[in-house]
Amino acid sequence: QVQLDESGGGLVQAGGSLRLSCAASGRTFSGYCMGWFRQAPGKERENVAVICWSDGSTLYADSVKGRFTISGDNAKGTVYLQMSSLKPEDTAVYYCAATLPKTGWDRASWGQGTQVTVSS
Repeated sequence: QVQLDESGGGLVQAGGSLRLSCAASGRTFSGYCMGWFRQAPGKERENVAVICWSDGSTLYADSVKGRFTISGDNAKGTVYLQMSSLKPEDTAVYYCAATLPKTGWDRASWGQGTQVTVSS
């Protein structure tokens, strides 16, 4: 059974930085894509950043390009989200997810989330 555990959330002032971590266990993740999603109150879940281990490709939401960086270690099953130049609109619960490309995010494994709050 796949388990994903996020950590690193917290309260930060606008312009500050945070690093989120996700530890995945329960299987090997080669060939998987792992991503960070976020959901703010009253809003739909948003795909923030994705990394696919098969080729190391990454993908970012336009709203975070140039400010957030996704990275990780496939062998260790860890993925990170380095967030810089944070804005109040980045406030949300951030979730880590893992899926096979052919499966899609609707059938992904999900962590429980970590709260990120950016004060103005």
